[in-house]
Amino acid sequence: MRIALQHGSDQSGILNAFNMSDKYPDFLTLAAAEPAHAYAILVRDTGGPLAIAAPHGGGIEPGTSEIALAIAGGDLSYYLFEGKKSDGNHDLHITSARFDEPRCLGLLKSARLVLTVHGEDSLEPVVYLGGGYTPAYAAVHAVLEPHGFIVREHANSELQGVRSANICNLGRLGAGLQLELSLGLRQRFFQSLTRSGRKQPRPRLAEFGRLVHNALLQVVL
Repeated sequence: MRIALQHGSDQSGILNAFNMSDKYPDFLTLAAAEPAHAYAILVRDTGGPLAIAAPHGGGIEPGTSEIALAIAGGDLSYYLFEGKKSDGNHDLHITSARFDEPRCLGLLKSARLVLTVHGEDSLEPVVYLGGGYTPAYAAVHAVLEPHGFIVREHANSELQGVRSANICNLGRLGAGLQLELSLGLRQRFFQSLTRSGRKQPRPRLAEFGRLVHNALLQVVL
């Protein structure tokens, strides 16, 4: 089941409460406070209809950069915002409805369909699907379950990617797809989620990336 996109003010009490854990409300504030070496931005624009984004990559939500790259493969556009600090990378987290780094917005708004990759902290190995675009939701759900992946919708409505301001919904279709990947699942993709451990991916990551990549291509072609 999909949930209709939620429009209206993103300044609601619910969203403001959810954002209380963010140190910075937007990218401009973050960039003014943090040294340039605290984060890295990587962009590949192939001009194609799909864009994959990990706005909380590197040490912010470990593994999401590498997973986004596995999905993008050699042919899809991608955007990565990566925390590079030795500790305290969560300071660089800006929630998706407020993530406004200019290169990210430029790439995602030019794509037809956007997929964003996030990490959440539960230990059961689960793919939580969200976003507003039903065909992409259904296609990814259909290919993952037969290959042994547990696929659910997150119980927390703020992790369902259904707000119109969420960056997964900024593509030309006006709705996209969000993956919230549990800690337990991300741990299975790598030797570990440390910086060195993420350089040693397991075969399950390549399988996951291929399945999602092909499902997205079927949706947009």
